[in-house]
Amino acid sequence: MPAPLDPVIAQIIPLLPLRDPTAMTPQSARDSLRALAASRAAIPPPPVETVQDIEVSGGAGPLPARLYRIGTTPAPTVVFFHGGGWVAGDIETHDRQARNLAIETGAVVISVDYRRPPETRFPGAFEDAFAAVSDIFNRVAEFGGDAKRLGVAGDSAGGNLAATTAIACRDAGIRLAGQLLVYPVTDVLGAYADAGENARYPSRAENADGYFLTRATMEWFCGHYLADPNHALDWRVSPLRAPSLKGLAPAIVTTAWFDPLRDEGAAYARALEAAGVPVKYHEGPGLIHGYFGLGDASEVARAEAQRARADFKALLMRGA
Repeated sequence: MPAPLDPVIAQIIPLLPLRDPTAMTPQSARDSLRALAASRAAIPPPPVETVQDIEVSGGAGPLPARLYRIGTTPAPTVVFFHGGGWVAGDIETHDRQARNLAIETGAVVISVDYRRPPETRFPGAFEDAFAAVSDIFNRVAEFGGDAKRLGVAGDSAGGNLAATTAIACRDAGIRLAGQLLVYPVTDVLGAYADAGENARYPSRAENADGYFLTRATMEWFCGHYLADPNHALDWRVSPLRAPSLKGLAPAIVTTAWFDPLRDEGAAYARALEAAGVPVKYHEGPGLIHGYFGLGDASEVARAEAQRARADFKALLMRGA
């Protein structure tokens, strides 16, 4: 039997944004995530030695990014992509996640502010993500990093970008030490509205509503990201549909049990394993989508996120 919903998280769910797509606009979604981040202002952020706003190359020009590090000696480097359904998150909303990643892995973490839809639809976010990783790989010494210990990480839509970027890096000859995919979007065909496609992933029905991220909200996000529904067949949108996953960097894949995305994340972990990619999978018992951002309130969420980051640290320290 799966673990029951963490009672602390059950109390938090009614306070979380993005649960009613019928009343959302891209700007209101962005404002609500920013407001959620601002509501934690009384809780000091996890301390890191250096926080520096920088620029990295994107698909169509420079992108804002933020560098975090806890020391001064050469360290692994992680390129981090925030979640928010491609539409709503940014560097500020995911500041604490980036800090925790730097603290718990010892890596230089560079959080990238990719272009968002609907202003820039697919493939803009993907092109920005891959261009940023390529740029950071080429300039890694400037940031105090080590090209032999470069990884990608992201949550939700950011996990989608990390997964697709890892595929592009393999194809471009950029060797990654690891990828951390946190409740990633991996199969967008049908945009969460097609009954046949949804039936392939029971979690889309089991967790369609009531646990923060809803299936309807995912449909809303996809409608903004994809100008053409057929783009969902492209592996740069749906990495689970890539022609081959062989030769990809070792992966840490996490899901949340009470999340409509649970089963596609688990399917991606299985597909990676079937392709010979070393994978460690965390199913997130008792947790919801977004739990990496709930560690200040929930001990269950904090412990599960720490386990995943510790596994990712081991990949980074091992090197490519």
